[in-house]
Amino acid sequence: MRLATWNINSVRLRIGIVLDVLREHNLDVLCLQETKTPDEHFPAQDFIDAGYEHLHFNGMKGYNGVAIISRIPFENPTVYSRVALEDCRHISVQFPKFELHNLYIPAGGDEPDRSINDKFGHKLDFVDEISDLFAKSYTTDDKLVIVGDFNIAPLEHDVWSHKQLLKVVSHTPIEVEKITAMQNSLNWVDVSRQFIPEDEKCYTWWSYRNRDWKKSNRGRRLDHIWVTPPLKDDLKNHEIVTHARDFVKPSDHVPVIVEFK
Repeated sequence: MRLATWNINSVRLRIGIVLDVLREHNLDVLCLQETKTPDEHFPAQDFIDAGYEHLHFNGMKGYNGVAIISRIPFENPTVYSRVALEDCRHISVQFPKFELHNLYIPAGGDEPDRSINDKFGHKLDFVDEISDLFAKSYTTDDKLVIVGDFNIAPLEHDVWSHKQLLKVVSHTPIEVEKITAMQNSLNWVDVSRQFIPEDEKCYTWWSYRNRDWKKSNRGRRLDHIWVTPPLKDDLKNHEIVTHARDFVKPSDHVPVIVEFK
């Protein structure tokens, strides 16, 4: 199975490049975040025509939204409300071999202080709630995959400058503490760092503000794939599709792919 995650920043605007990536990389499952469309306008028929007949999506106008696009049948499509909000950030399905969760963790605004920035408080509470869900609802023996735009780059080399980003939302100590607790909830395996050593730079997002994203290379690793310990030995290959950042009208994120044995 080849599975990918991608914050697409509007699925309707970028449906062409999504279909190209599905074909080019022979994906079985694609999880999208920030689809930015209510369900009645989701381009389901485009995916069905491309051979991806199994769809689960939850979206809203202009913001957020998550989708699971698959050519493999799944069961039990579920939509979750987080932090008492129905803001289309978490869905799951059950495949024959594992349960898959697709997450879009809030970005958190610009100021890393919940006393003056409600968005940052929302982000921290969201991660706490996810951590609690997994700790209470599953065990480390369960076969789970969680993917998505976590909007947190936890490790030193997940950002272009650890020192300069310590006070920038996505790499602050409190966010790293929260995402580490989430990872510890089920001893999650960080797939990208199974293939790319922690002392090597690794990014999945480059700001639109960078005129030449390659030259400046001021990236962050915001997009993640985690698996529970029973699936670790099934990991076969991994790829970050960096050339997707050069597509016409690209997302500021690029796909992350994992292949299971």
